[in-house]
Amino acid sequence: MKSAFRIFLVLGLIVATVVSGFAKENPEVVTLASGTVVGSDLKNTLNEKFILKKFRHVGTWLGEVMSKDNWVNNDTIKIPKRAGDSAPSVLINNTVYPIATAGRDDEHVVVSLNKYDTENREVTDDELYAIAYDKEGDVNLELKEELEEKTTDHALHSISPVGNTADTPVLETTGEDDGTGRLRLTRKDLISLKGKLDKLKVPKKGRILVLNSDHANDLLQEDSSFEKGYHNRTEGAISINYYGFKIYEDVYTPVYDDTTLQKLAFDSVNPGRTSSIVFHKKTTAKAKGTVTRYARSSKEDPENRKSVMGYRLYFGCYALMDQGQAAIIDGKAAV
Repeated sequence: MKSAFRIFLVLGLIVATVVSGFAKENPEVVTLASGTVVGSDLKNTLNEKFILKKFRHVGTWLGEVMSKDNWVNNDTIKIPKRAGDSAPSVLINNTVYPIATAGRDDEHVVVSLNKYDTENREVTDDELYAIAYDKEGDVNLELKEELEEKTTDHALHSISPVGNTADTPVLETTGEDDGTGRLRLTRKDLISLKGKLDKLKVPKKGRILVLNSDHANDLLQEDSSFEKGYHNRTEGAISINYYGFKIYEDVYTPVYDDTTLQKLAFDSVNPGRTSSIVFHKKTTAKAKGTVTRYARSSKEDPENRKSVMGYRLYFGCYALMDQGQAAIIDGKAAV
């Protein structure tokens, strides 16, 4: 038995050596017995797995949103919705049995995940020869970071209210003029927003406020307690409980029309009015689908001798219901 094992081990080492050597010379065509492809296909697979594993938005407000990757099938997401408005009653000191029982019929909405394509990056063989670091690896990391940034921005736009309604309050700031005609955000404004959410019975635990930089600066000037939290932020959050909100700051927040106060399209060139956004972590969800790495080796480009790579990712962030959506936008000084 031991002799047979040694023979098997030696044969395995010989095969591995041959495969390894052949792969270096023929990276496009080698396949192991297990079905794992060696070469560019393997590199694509490994990088795709890296993107999916590391795509976490750590330290950002998006980390607060529930991940529902298990709802995804074929890059679409099946979002459950409660049918009807009848919530179960809660009995106090009940003495009457049997307790009433009723089922709940749920509905579903199937939505396609958003498709995000990076522009391609190229790396020439001359560059790789001249530099002392893994530029291809750094380019892959750069593309992942760009995907994270764009999906974070688009996600916040997706879960922000379209406009001021009975269920999705959109308030204006009321502070002093900052010198540009914009009214500063004040603690009083946040208290007013809190009051609106209280009346809508939005659960107090789980309210997330994403401040734009101007509004964060307004509070830094006005409130020493906010300033203290800003200097001692942990895991990206400025404050764990500031008037009932867990607060984050982001350089991007949605823009609202200057006149109608309706949310403008994502990446709109209209300057509009900048916002800070509120959502509730239990009524929002995010999910990622497939990721594909597109690449061409320099060996396939004899004229230019450069490698080209890019990514496509399917991802989405959604408000499961209106409850908890709110915004506070820049007020305008009277002319």
